Amino acid sequence: MKHSLVKTADGSLTLYVPSLDEHYHSIHGALQEARHVFIQHGIELFKNQDRIQVLEMGLGTCLNAYLTALWTKANGKKVRYVGVEAYPVEASVIAQCWDALGTVRTKERVFFDSLVYGKTQALGSFELHPLKATWNSLTYVDEFHLIYYDAFGPRAQAEMWTIDQFKIAFDALMSGGLMTTYCAKGQVKRDLKSVGFQVESRPGPPGKREMTLAWKP
Repeated sequence: MKHSLVKTADGSLTLYVPSLDEHYHSIHGALQEARHVFIQHGIELFKNQDRIQVLEMGLGTCLNAYLTALWTKANGKKVRYVGVEAYPVEASVIAQCWDALGTVRTKERVFFDSLVYGKTQALGSFELHPLKATWNSLTYVDEFHLIYYDAFGPRAQAEMWTIDQFKIAFDALMSGGLMTTYCAKGQVKRDLKSVGFQVESRPGPPGKREMTLAWKP
């Protein structure tokens, strides 16, 4: 997928895809958005669990996975992280994103620089499974505490925001599990409810009024 690097409002980089006229992250701040939606309103809500199973739709530049690895170390937890990506981003591009964050050659940085799709890799108690696959190909059942749903927005990729896609997410979550996403469109929330999710609106990251939490009863 053809793309170019773009600096966002908080100084971090994201990718712009001309064919979709869409960015991988918010132009109001890629780093702020990831921390707000997926850390603060995602894995932080499972701090009472010793081992947390996370599934990400849209591994992309690995920003969410990187922040989750840092969180895992800081909180002394064990995390299994499955990242699904249909169009893997080149390692050299990901490295440029890290450079913009000012990351040095820490263990975490080296770990993500050497990421190989289809290969399970461990960094302390953080275990990463990067999968080159489509969301539709997944058959997980009752396996994950948490899903980071980070597909391109409905305007650019409407097919990723349908009842069928949400059913895959619902099935993959264990009871009490959560799907968190930056998207807060009314139709998305209605479709999530129709699948069986209990939906909550929360304040969004910079540039967005709301975001969405969808719990599996």
